[in-house]
Amino acid sequence: MKNKIRLGILGGGGDSLIGIVHRIASSMHDSYEIIGGVFNPNFSENVKFAKEIGLSENRIYEDYEKMIEEELKQDESERIEVVSILTPNFLHYPMAKKLLENNFSVICEKPMTTTFEEAQDLERIYKSKKLTFAVTYTYTGYPMIRQMKEMIKEGVIGKVQRVDLQYYQGWINPIIHDKTKRSETWRLQPDKSGISCCIGDIGTHAFNMLEYVTGMEVKELLSDLNYVYDDNPMDVDGTILIRFSDNIKGVIRASQIATGEENCFTVAIYGRKGGLKWQQENPNYLHHLSDSEPLKVLKPGHDYNSNFSKVSTKLPPGHPEGVFDSMANIYNGVGREIRGEKEFEGEYPNLNDGLRGMLFIEKAVESHNNGNTWVKLNRN
Repeated sequence: MKNKIRLGILGGGGDSLIGIVHRIASSMHDSYEIIGGVFNPNFSENVKFAKEIGLSENRIYEDYEKMIEEELKQDESERIEVVSILTPNFLHYPMAKKLLENNFSVICEKPMTTTFEEAQDLERIYKSKKLTFAVTYTYTGYPMIRQMKEMIKEGVIGKVQRVDLQYYQGWINPIIHDKTKRSETWRLQPDKSGISCCIGDIGTHAFNMLEYVTGMEVKELLSDLNYVYDDNPMDVDGTILIRFSDNIKGVIRASQIATGEENCFTVAIYGRKGGLKWQQENPNYLHHLSDSEPLKVLKPGHDYNSNFSKVSTKLPPGHPEGVFDSMANIYNGVGREIRGEKEFEGEYPNLNDGLRGMLFIEKAVESHNNGNTWVKLNRN
C-alpha cells in the first residue's frame, strides 16, 4: 500500500464552501492525508475547527509562517509535502512564495495572485525548484470536459473557427444595489480581491477552460466591463471578444448580476466539421453537433470515450458525478505527478495556467480602461 501524500491546508475553515470541496476532493482517491495547517486567523477558532474534523492539535499553527518554520523541523518522512491555499486572493501570493522558497509543493485557489507581476515572481521561483504547483480551475477535472479536449485534439470537429463561453451567476445582484453591503463584501474590495471581481473570479475560469479544451492561446482581446455604480471599484459583469488569430474568434461572457442564475457555465466550441457543447450545471452530458448527422450526446463511463476521460470517471454509466469529483481529479493529477505517475497532458491546471489567468485579468481591465480597445496578451 502506498503512503498517503501529507497535505497541509491554509484557510477553508468554518462554513467555507471551498474548504469542504477541497477536503472532500483530497480524500476521494485515497491519496492524501490532511496533517494540519491554519484554517482560521483566530487561533482558538482554528484549533476548534481542526478538532471538529479530527485533526491533532499539535500540527495546527498560528499562521503560515509558523507552520513552515515548524514543519521544516519535522523529519522529512513526517513533514507536510503539499499545501493547499484556500484564502482570500490577496494572501495567495505571499503564502505561495514562502512555500515554494521552502520546498513545499502548492495547490492554490484561483486567481493565483492579485497581479501579473506577482505571478511572474512565482514562476521565477518555481522554475528554480523541482516542485508541483497546481491552480484549481475546478471544472477542467470533469470527465466530459476532458473528453471534449481529446476530441478537439484528435480533430473530430475539425479546425476550430468559433468559440463561445458564458459564465453567469446572480449572487452579487442583491449586494451591489445596497451601498453598505457592497462596501463590506471582500470580493468588491481591491485590496483583498485584486483589480477585478467578476472577471477575476469567474471570467478567469472561462478563459482557462477555453485554452484548456482547444490547446490554443488567446492572442488579443477587447473587453466591455460593467461596474453598475460609479462608486463601485470592481467589475461585476463583462463581455470580452477574443481572437486566437484573424480567422478564429469568439466571446467570453461573464456576469455576477445575472438575476436568478446560480452557476451557469457553458462551453461551446465550433469547428469546420462539427461542434461540442457542455454545461456545468448538467456536466455529465457532452453534445456533439454536426451538419450531416443527428445530434450525439456523450456520457461518462462508456468505452467510446477517450482513456483520459475514462480514468477521470469513478462510477459506472448512469451514476452522476459532480464538482467534488471534478476537484478530486485535479488532486489526483497532482498526486500522480508527485509520485512520478503522470500519464496524460492536462491532469491538473499548472502554474502557467495561473500565470495566463492573471495576464487575462489585467488585459481585460486594461482594454476596458482604454476605451474598449483591442489589446495583445503579451507578457511584456
